[in-house]
Amino acid sequence: MNNELGREITLPSILKFTFPSILTMVVMSLYTVVDGTFVSRLVGTNAFSAVNIVYPLLSVTIGLGTMFGTGLTAVVSRKLGEGKEEEARQDLTFVLLTTILLGVAVTLVCFFCLEDIIRALGANDEIFQDCRDYAFPLVFFFGANILQLQFQTLYVACGKPYIGLATTVLGGLANVALDYLFIARFHMGVAGAAIATGIGYALPTVYGLAYFACNRKGALYFVKPKADFRLLLHTMVNGSSEMVNNLSTSVTTFLFNIIMMRMLGQDGVAAVSILLYLDFVLIAIALGYSLGVAPLFSYNYGSGEEEKLKRLFRMSTRFSFAVGAVMSAGTFLFAKHLAGIFTHQGTPVYELAVSGLGIYALSYLFKGYNVFASALFTAFGDGRTSAILSFLRTFVFLSASLLGLSSLFGVEGVWFATPVAELLSLALSLFYLIRCRRRYGYWK
Repeated sequence: MNNELGREITLPSILKFTFPSILTMVVMSLYTVVDGTFVSRLVGTNAFSAVNIVYPLLSVTIGLGTMFGTGLTAVVSRKLGEGKEEEARQDLTFVLLTTILLGVAVTLVCFFCLEDIIRALGANDEIFQDCRDYAFPLVFFFGANILQLQFQTLYVACGKPYIGLATTVLGGLANVALDYLFIARFHMGVAGAAIATGIGYALPTVYGLAYFACNRKGALYFVKPKADFRLLLHTMVNGSSEMVNNLSTSVTTFLFNIIMMRMLGQDGVAAVSILLYLDFVLIAIALGYSLGVAPLFSYNYGSGEEEKLKRLFRMSTRFSFAVGAVMSAGTFLFAKHLAGIFTHQGTPVYELAVSGLGIYALSYLFKGYNVFASALFTAFGDGRTSAILSFLRTFVFLSASLLGLSSLFGVEGVWFATPVAELLSLALSLFYLIRCRRRYGYWK
């Protein structure tokens, strides 16, 4: 396993190592997109809007899973690089047990407060029942979602990223098949979409629990835990940027929905939902690369391999900007085809989505590198800097741009909000990367 993380730093080697993480994130992002496509096409755009209204609730569990997953992976990867394998196993077991209890608590809170939460998220009377029908079954899979996200990053720390890919593909295929069965055949509507997604979460979770319980040949597996609440706090702080990112996404999704509901009603919410759903897939490559390469930064930082860190940083910078340029051009050129996945040509929702995608495409020029910069500081154990970057990018800059530009320019201002926020974030990311370059040794 150590040979995997201590590999030679060449572009083919890094891409081979991160490819499973990239593909894993793409498949995971398709969970939501598949739900949206089936719901929009077979149930209706009002139901599609309802799924997006509920998304901020799901985003909280995604944030928790990613926070603990990235924070814990950075900790155990660094300890493996330092040769402290038994400590890494104890940390793994304690943090995972804690998050199992957390998942139960989140489920109970959402179960008893669900209707109030849905109202607070902006559901009106027309779509309230669809929102409840989607959210209620999903609540019981929140714990599984938290765990399976942790397992995806931990497989990378084990030097086995293809296991994460295989389990995610399994869950994704189950999600697609069950979406068709529950919605198209059994006519279960949005509730069927929620159950299909939940089962897609549960399958990788069951495998992950079995893997870390039974695999005694690898470096990481369950042992008798040692309670260490300082470690737990460090894990949370270190992964806090990912939690901040998802909580901020919940708030900004809420703002998008409220503003578009006020301006254009359900059609506006449906149009912005198409942009946000496609964003899950388009940014998944950058996110997957960042999560996949992070343990390499952690390991080489822990083992003092400064030259490897520098090569890894240069390659990651070039890759992130290259992917951003391709995503931006692709979104602009194929906006009509992308919008047509969710709704029929000629409808008001379709026209709104096409015009929005043409502008929103600019954000991908900067977004991938901003994601990488935040993940880099998490890998170094600098959760504070990572959280600052994530909070300002996904909440402060985006909320301010959204509120300000929509007031000045209406719907066009809504579409321009994300590109403006990402440009501001790029300037901030470069400032911190230059400021901290000598502390971590990744840049001359």
